[in-house]
Amino acid sequence: MDHRSQIREFLTSRRARISPQQAGLPSYGTRRVPGLRRAEVAQLAGISVEYYSRLERGDLSGVSDSVLDALARALRLNDEERTHLEDLARTAGPGQRRRRRSAPQRVRPTVQRMLDAMTDAPAFVMNGRGDILATNALGRALYAPMIDAARGATPNHARYIFLDPGSHQFWGDWDRAADDTVALLHAQAGRDPYDKDLTDLIGELSTRSDDFRARWARHDVRQHHIGTKPFHHPVVGDLHLTYESLDLPADGLTLVAYGTEPGSESEDKLRLLASWATTSRTPTRTRTDHRL
Repeated sequence: MDHRSQIREFLTSRRARISPQQAGLPSYGTRRVPGLRRAEVAQLAGISVEYYSRLERGDLSGVSDSVLDALARALRLNDEERTHLEDLARTAGPGQRRRRRSAPQRVRPTVQRMLDAMTDAPAFVMNGRGDILATNALGRALYAPMIDAARGATPNHARYIFLDPGSHQFWGDWDRAADDTVALLHAQAGRDPYDKDLTDLIGELSTRSDDFRARWARHDVRQHHIGTKPFHHPVVGDLHLTYESLDLPADGLTLVAYGTEPGSESEDKLRLLASWATTSRTPTRTRTDHRL
């Protein structure tokens, strides 16, 4: 996962999706690649072709906010893509560029107590790589297929989705779950491109999964704070759950909690799952002492 390649491929993929007509430019000559030419992006952004070419070669060091603004407008970036571009520019600056292992991440006792107090909602805490670091009892019951598939290691969303065939049954919409997971990893790679654990994860998935490689090449980025997800749980069947994601800035982690629409069939099934979780005496913690 080379940082300059990330920049180059992100900018290239964004201009490839915009036609001259969409950008309000005349179309002329034979185009060897889809989308805008470099010169057209430079024109729209108000910068020289030479400067834009430098940026697209992967050199964002020292780029100003005004140029980033102009690029975001020219390439029609949404808010999440604009944030990703800013992250790529920030991490292209001077500083430590050696690959390094992340420090072991543990969930603070106060956060675990907060999880445990959420008795009616499945909830868990994860890091930017999609590792599940802690759950409450109902979260452990909901994600039991993923946790069991990890076989004692730290469960990871991406590994489960792309390397475990059982994920196709667990996720009610596997393609959407796969797209979302890769988009989240791309966003994390922009924020922290020198995280060796993240690089190792992406390398493993790229080597072992064609589905992952195809999605990684799209360079889509996304953050998911609210929404709905369908599940097919082996104990209670189909569930349609809403979710809210809350950042834990002091820890660099995210807490995700699920809920249901009042009076829905999924609400009844979630109660059934809670009963099953109680009778099965499901533990509430994953292996937070595992080196990540």
